[in-house]
Amino acid sequence: MLSLLLLIPIIGSIALLLVTNDPFGDKSKKIALGTSLLNLVLSLYLWIQFDSSTSQYQFVFSFNELSYCHLNIGVDGLSIYFVLLTTFLTPIALLSNYNTINKNLKYFLISFLILETLQIALFIVLDLLLFYVFFESILPVLFIVIILYGSGANKERSAFLFFLYTFAGSLFMLLAILEINNYVGSTDFQLISLSEINLDNQKYLWSFAIKTPLWPMTGWLYRAHADSPLAGSILLAGTILKMATYGYLRVLINFLPDATHYFSPLVQTIALITIVYASLATIVQQDTKQLIAYSSICHMGVVVLGLFSNTIQGIEGAILLSIAHGFVSPALFICVGGVIYDRTGVRLIPYIRGLVLYMPIFTILFFVFTMCNTGIPLSLNWIGEQLSLIGIWERNPLASIIGATGIVFSAIYSIWLYNRISYGSYSPYLKPLKDITRREFILLISLLIPTIILGIYPNVIIDTLHASTTTLLYSI
Repeated sequence: MLSLLLLIPIIGSIALLLVTNDPFGDKSKKIALGTSLLNLVLSLYLWIQFDSSTSQYQFVFSFNELSYCHLNIGVDGLSIYFVLLTTFLTPIALLSNYNTINKNLKYFLISFLILETLQIALFIVLDLLLFYVFFESILPVLFIVIILYGSGANKERSAFLFFLYTFAGSLFMLLAILEINNYVGSTDFQLISLSEINLDNQKYLWSFAIKTPLWPMTGWLYRAHADSPLAGSILLAGTILKMATYGYLRVLINFLPDATHYFSPLVQTIALITIVYASLATIVQQDTKQLIAYSSICHMGVVVLGLFSNTIQGIEGAILLSIAHGFVSPALFICVGGVIYDRTGVRLIPYIRGLVLYMPIFTILFFVFTMCNTGIPLSLNWIGEQLSLIGIWERNPLASIIGATGIVFSAIYSIWLYNRISYGSYSPYLKPLKDITRREFILLISLLIPTIILGIYPNVIIDTLHASTTTLLYSI
């Protein structure tokens, strides 16, 4: 079943290459969207069949037909929801640019189907070296997408910064993987988890690089968001940032527990600096996409606090907040980088105001997502933030108090953005605008429904996480 999740987007890409006589791209769009929706249905069936009472890998499949290729895949409670998030956001990403990409449309669609396969592969492979391969294989595809389909004036610079920052850091990851293979004699997840590496060696191996935008390495993220197409921003915020979260869970906390415990105070300190710094930087932003991008940095700082709290509440809260961010942040990018930008052609906040006069339905949806971004009750963001902060409170109350300031800052920059754009006298720089279309409404409501339902009943996810998260706790 997992192999089908990997193959369906590839088959869809091949079908797109065979499409002819499609001057307006209608056939290509339907094939790409249908392929991504089929993968979503299959992943939901996988979730229904998933046994939440065990921490073991499930739906394990091995391909050992070639001597140089040993592909082992499987899912557990830590990876199943990242797979679901990927299959859920891919059709939304394709629909977000459904009418705005006309040049080289076929290759644009193929790029996102390939990205879906690579991301799913990252979350289901059971080999550390293959994890690195898929971790890095996403970079060149997204780099090309930003270069060819980005809308910013500095998209080339943004693409190179994105590529160089993440790739350069990942060289340390590769060295760590090679050292792990030297110590253990294998890169198989199930064999590494049974081995014991002493603390001094774990410290060196803990140089495992990640893609979490923590201070001071935050400059690449907002530029990549600002200059990428809307679909690229959706995947970058929704799933690609979660690769770092998954890397923490799967490798650092799981395989290098002593070093993780040793470095946790340092990581928590960096996360707190990131929350305060990024929050203050978010408040002064004048570009709507850059503002949402900076807010993502703040939320990922809270995620890191939860992950390194060494508590069930903190780790599960971090996973919930990652999933919630995967719903709300793409929705906000659709609001500011899709609905507003497609109609006005600008992203600068001083040029946009009074939208409620002509776009009342959009303003309501924008308000709801703004509130969710601040972490109000009945939203999944609230559950994730509260559990993350409660988890870190058990280990370090001061860190929890400082981390909680991110909630206050989040309310400040989110509500201020909403108020400036939606109310006041109508901007003299804008013509009368049309309210959201049916396609845009479907996109936003599709992201809103799981945010609210899972916020009201988070046990749908939490019950599945218990068995796997308990294996990550470090005995003090």
